[in-house]
Amino acid sequence: MIWLVGNRGMLGTEVQRRLQMAGLEHAATDLEVDITDRQALATVARDLDLSWIVNCSAYTAVDWAEDEPDQAMRINAEGVRNLALLARDKGARLLHISTDYVFDGRKEGAYLEEDVPNPLGSYGRSKLQGEKHIREIIESHVILRTAWLYGPHGGNFVRTMLKLFQERDEVKVVNDQWGNPTLAGDLADAILWIMMRETPQYGTFHFTNEGRTNWFEFASRILELARRYHLVQRTVSLLPIATAQYPTKAIRPANSCLSKQKIKGAYQIPIRSWQEALDAFMRDLAAPTLPSKG
Repeated sequence: MIWLVGNRGMLGTEVQRRLQMAGLEHAATDLEVDITDRQALATVARDLDLSWIVNCSAYTAVDWAEDEPDQAMRINAEGVRNLALLARDKGARLLHISTDYVFDGRKEGAYLEEDVPNPLGSYGRSKLQGEKHIREIIESHVILRTAWLYGPHGGNFVRTMLKLFQERDEVKVVNDQWGNPTLAGDLADAILWIMMRETPQYGTFHFTNEGRTNWFEFASRILELARRYHLVQRTVSLLPIATAQYPTKAIRPANSCLSKQKIKGAYQIPIRSWQEALDAFMRDLAAPTLPSKG
């Protein structure tokens, strides 16, 4: 039995759909079960013969976390600690999603799992503390760090850009923050790939789509595909700007690129390029509106 925690978010929705398609026995919960409440977790798990707990829940409001760091820490660290304790007590494995924000972005190349974290803000600090709790409590764990996640559910960069393309004649996007866009469905596929292994390798791994880009280049590709698939039919100008011209409450890492060599070696997971994943996503978004070829 798999318990999916956070099944109504951007990633959790994709994971649950794949669990259903694979016919895997699972339970799924979201905000109705407070992960910061150990008794509530124990009540749900009491009669479940768990093999995996998959945690897709998180406090992800990066800028808000600067105003409410205690809330971010409560969910991303203490809540995760509760799940690790529960998994240990139930003899289950824990798969947890973490983030590129545990790094400060000052490295020139792609970050390895062994690189020393140094988060710049409250969100990153809370996620790093959650990782530490897991490593201290349960050996049978997989921590997946990801970055620049987008998908059909929830707020994300791709959907924001599509909305702005419909509303504005000019859109400014920073061009000096680099990373790896990641389609939520591809990360969900990786999660199932790991859980289906008879003898999974435990530890911390990075997973994103392949290829390095910046937000401006990412937005340019979104606009190109939106025009190709008739999601945008008006003239829009994209302008590159520096991070200093777009101040945010939380400091973003200048380099969020994550190396995938470790996960490819351990699990032989096929990983497609961010361009291929984005094209598939945009095509699916446009499917109901594309002109018929008949």
